[in-house]
Amino acid sequence: MQLEFISVEEFYFALTLAVRTLEEIDKPGLVEQVRSRLLAECGQPSTVAPGKQNTFNYVFKVKDTDNIPAPSLIVSISDWQDKLRLSSDYGWVLDQQRKPIRTDKYDQRSHFNQNLRSHLQKWLHIPFD
Repeated sequence: MQLEFISVEEFYFALTLAVRTLEEIDKPGLVEQVRSRLLAECGQPSTVAPGKQNTFNYVFKVKDTDNIPAPSLIVSISDWQDKLRLSSDYGWVLDQQRKPIRTDKYDQRSHFNQNLRSHLQKWLHIPFD
């Protein structure tokens, strides 16, 4: 899996309404570890959300994973109420009215999530479990 960081300047153009939560991980200290590592690796988050419930959101284009019929694949790593939230539009596409609909890949979201977790653990050197 190859992730390409989307900076705050490019975030608007990558935004998709089809991004949905894959998983929320509730492990003490994990949010701060991930925030720190992503800041070191990528710099400023894709979006700045100063608040208690959500303080960062790093968005990435996934380069080498099939998400057909969607033309691209997005992954979001954020915090939400002191939990680490992994989200993606994997298995979703927008219809002509820009409403998210499930694709044939929807049933593979848990497998995609496991691959994403594995990749993030290796890249960020952080055990999620």
